[in-house]
Amino acid sequence: MRQRIIALTLFLILILFALNGCGGATEEEPVVPDDSKIAEIPEPDSEPVIPMGPNPLTGISMELDYVNDRPTAVIFNNLYQAMPQLGISKADIIYEIPVEGGITRMMGLFQSLNDVETLGSIRSARPCFLEVALGHDAFLVHAGGSEDAYSKIRKWDVDNMDGVRGGNDAKIFWRDSARKKALGYEHSLVTSGEKIKAYLSGASYRLEHEDGYGYDQTYSETAMTALGDPAEYFELYFSHYKTGRFTYDAETAQYQIVQYGDPYVDGNTSEQVGFDNVLVLETDISRVSGDTEGRLNIRLTGTGEGTYFCEGKAIPIQWSKEDRHSPFVYKTADGKALVLKQGNSYICIMDPDSSKLTIPAEETEE
Repeated sequence: MRQRIIALTLFLILILFALNGCGGATEEEPVVPDDSKIAEIPEPDSEPVIPMGPNPLTGISMELDYVNDRPTAVIFNNLYQAMPQLGISKADIIYEIPVEGGITRMMGLFQSLNDVETLGSIRSARPCFLEVALGHDAFLVHAGGSEDAYSKIRKWDVDNMDGVRGGNDAKIFWRDSARKKALGYEHSLVTSGEKIKAYLSGASYRLEHEDGYGYDQTYSETAMTALGDPAEYFELYFSHYKTGRFTYDAETAQYQIVQYGDPYVDGNTSEQVGFDNVLVLETDISRVSGDTEGRLNIRLTGTGEGTYFCEGKAIPIQWSKEDRHSPFVYKTADGKALVLKQGNSYICIMDPDSSKLTIPAEETEE
């Protein structure tokens, strides 16, 4: 009996020993992984990469989705009583063109309407603005027009939004109460980038350029006026009513404009508007025969001379426009393509027989 108990005890000891040897429950130090052998997990990008491309009107990078969009051309009131204009600092190009009675009107061109707030005050169309808008394949935003302009809007099939005879598209406009009170009813009609975009999203208009269209203007980060003549200040006398004064500001590398004796400012920001490029294009301007309002015929096709201003210098240029559906093309006096500096442009149309461009000679130290 004693031997059986001893044998059983030895058997149990052997079983316990076997269990411990096979990795049974023991208190061991945890295994610490070698950090050098663990691959780093990249953190997700905080923002997605947005494809970019050049804005065809400025050469500055913008979201690729908007590069082939048709731009929007907005006609601005430029009477002294209508100042300040609203939204002009967001324009990529501004055209200033005489209309009648010595006054000028402006058309702002916007490649994108994102972040474009109130625009105005909006004024009526003339055939010259239709031709410029068609050359850019742009939508035209206006409030009324001469009968000749209305006839050509229909004849030339101009995609437009009219605040006077526009029907549904007139809903994008409203009368700004503050301007109506301070400046009068005539100078209070406005719209906005948001309202124009909302209207276009539901309209049947083509939103992008067709294959084959091209605004082939090229741009550079630096100006090509290094060999130009000094022009840190110049004046453009349009008429007894309107003279523009341009002063180069070295700090911003832009031309600042004064008209009617005051800085040319955007009423949305109350800040003076500067321009990287200023072009003065010479052409033939005459009164429309029999027009009691003194409206003008302005030749915008064919060729002509002009002057390009950038970074305090001026060089002579030549312009051409093949037909009303073609954009302006600019060349230097020796026939080379004019390269604009990246940025916004201010383009003035004038007749040297009735208007005058003056570039004062720089004073030299004795």
